Amino acid sequence: MSGESTVLVVDDEVEVARAYAAWLDDGYEVQTAHDGREALAVVSESIDVVLLDRRMPRLSGDEALERIRARGYDVRVAVVTAVDPDFDVVEMPFDTYLTKPVNQSDLFAAVETLSALAEYDDAVLREFALAEKRAALEAAKPAAELSADERFARLDEALSEARCEAIDRLGEVDHETATAALSGLSADVNARHGAVSSW
Repeated sequence: MSGESTVLVVDDEVEVARAYAAWLDDGYEVQTAHDGREALAVVSESIDVVLLDRRMPRLSGDEALERIRARGYDVRVAVVTAVDPDFDVVEMPFDTYLTKPVNQSDLFAAVETLSALAEYDDAVLREFALAEKRAALEAAKPAAELSADERFARLDEALSEARCEAIDRLGEVDHETATAALSGLSADVNARHGAVSSW
């Protein structure tokens, strides 16, 4: 991404969408939509980051997300929702998960991180998204429930594989840069979810 990133805020609560847009307006070009269908009409190659509510009329955020990915848009997606993460998030193709209520600094930091991810290889993007899912679930579920769930075990395995691939790809740059990049992204994940995830 070059220059100012464009953010699409998708929330059926008009006042919430307006608030998010106002919070981000100083650093980003912001567009808004109020349900999944509107989001699909607006999303394009010019959109860099989507902030997507899950529960919306006409077309849910989950369905809109599937269609955005099916259309092949290379856009970073933050789910911003009052729905606590459950194990269904393991299969959802988002990059980060924020549970409402969110404040301005958390929202801005998430958009900043997702905008910066454009500089990274696909392997790093995959690792980041998997780490976000893991951290979101760790923050929402007791450890016993996590360890008993097969989907969480598969997520852990996928995260380990993605980490190895990301290190290999970043290793082509240099070890110090690779370590700094992954450590910085890991700190972002942990700060957002209040977790101490080792990825």
